[in-house]
Amino acid sequence: MRKSWLMLGLLLFCFTATVQAEEGWIELFNGKDLTGWTQKNGTATYEVKDGTVLGTTKTGSPNSFLCTDEEYGDFELEFDVKVHDRLNSGVQIRSQTKGNTNEGRVNGPQVEIESGPAEAGYVYGEATGRGWLTPEERLKKHPHFKNGEWNHYRVVAKGPRIQTWINGEPIEDLNDEEIYKTHPKGFIGLQVHGIGKDQGPYSVAWKNIKLKKLDD
Repeated sequence: MRKSWLMLGLLLFCFTATVQAEEGWIELFNGKDLTGWTQKNGTATYEVKDGTVLGTTKTGSPNSFLCTDEEYGDFELEFDVKVHDRLNSGVQIRSQTKGNTNEGRVNGPQVEIESGPAEAGYVYGEATGRGWLTPEERLKKHPHFKNGEWNHYRVVAKGPRIQTWINGEPIEDLNDEEIYKTHPKGFIGLQVHGIGKDQGPYSVAWKNIKLKKLDD
């Protein structure tokens, strides 16, 4: 009987994996190592721990980013994240570096990660000189981010439109032609924010990072 249950579980797992692959989902993180990712900027540490990408602050470091080696244009992105209550973080989308080098400053749209009530899920223009891309009148604190727990994010980027959800709740629906002209495609980047002196260390963890291309 036990063997039958094990076989049934294996079949269900294979079926789920096959359906997901058929739907076009790409697992950006394999749960074992950081293959396909490269760190840009900063000296925060990134490691794989218990099937997650764990990023930890380092005093004196500027913002750090673990970035996909591949670039993406139109896509649907999903991931789960848990962050220390005193650490601000985010996920870069369609981003680039100045001069296209690993040392060049990472810049582009960033989906905010922050304990709340705060601005989690809104879109910031990291190093673009624009500050928040979300208009000020919509930049309102909300309680949909669960502090100290895993939170599920969904991001859809299609043309100049960027939509975000946290734990199934719609947060942002942004149409920004200006940022689309300069950042129509780029890498996905996991941010560990810089911290002040005598603070930290703080950590942020990601898992279940997957993406579906919408270009076709």
